[in-house]
Amino acid sequence: MRLIFIGDVIGKAGRRAISSQLPVLKDTFQPDLVVVNGENAAGGFGITEKIFDEFIDAGADVVTLGNHAFDQREALVFIERVDGLLRPANYPPGTPGKGAGVFTTENGQQVLVMNVMGQVMMNPLDDPFVAVERELAACPLGVACDAIIIDMHAEATSEKMAMGHFVDGRASLVVGTHTHIPTADHQILPGGTAYQTDAGMTASYDSVIGMDKEEPLNRFLSKVPTGRFTPALDEATMCGIAIITDDKTGLAVEIAPIRMGGRLQPVLPDF
Repeated sequence: MRLIFIGDVIGKAGRRAISSQLPVLKDTFQPDLVVVNGENAAGGFGITEKIFDEFIDAGADVVTLGNHAFDQREALVFIERVDGLLRPANYPPGTPGKGAGVFTTENGQQVLVMNVMGQVMMNPLDDPFVAVERELAACPLGVACDAIIIDMHAEATSEKMAMGHFVDGRASLVVGTHTHIPTADHQILPGGTAYQTDAGMTASYDSVIGMDKEEPLNRFLSKVPTGRFTPALDEATMCGIAIITDDKTGLAVEIAPIRMGGRLQPVLPDF
């Protein structure tokens, strides 16, 4: 199976990149399933139903979230009625929406996608390792599904790496989001799970992690806020990861980074 994960889409520039670049990538790579992290899509903070629909129209099958999941209040409502929108699975019981789902590809294969949020330097939620274990027990790889993608939305690289090793051999892909910079450690772990500490952001890289440079610089230099953070508007680079799994085991056999458009050096899968 051919799977794509696209990192945090930030603001209008990121949305433009999804609309223009994702269809091209799909034509080239022919993925069976595409997952996009959209938690920063609405002005850098949260997601709206209109934006969710735009991502689906551009070719996404699933949209994951993170610590900004409900910054746009309408998300509390529409997350209950749309398919393919996931908030972190380790939110407390009773939180609107769901943190994991099984999605069927055009070929009839079943892919479990889950979204969890780290605890280190993040808003306190339930233990993400317990949440992941619960979902894996309910839908084990090779038994109840053909592939498993885990979006580990976390600040600490150590926590992301620990999650990769925790599920090695039991998931197809563990990919980190939230820190917005693509890491150079894409690999297949010893047990067969594809891993990258951070997929990077789909946003302008002439920025401070996707935001217009002026206000972040001001806060570092003066320590006094003078305005809101707003997303940078220059051309975005769409960043992510592509993998191929073994249809018999669901484990990864190929992994490659994705970078399209904008300032970063372009990279596309060659398999």
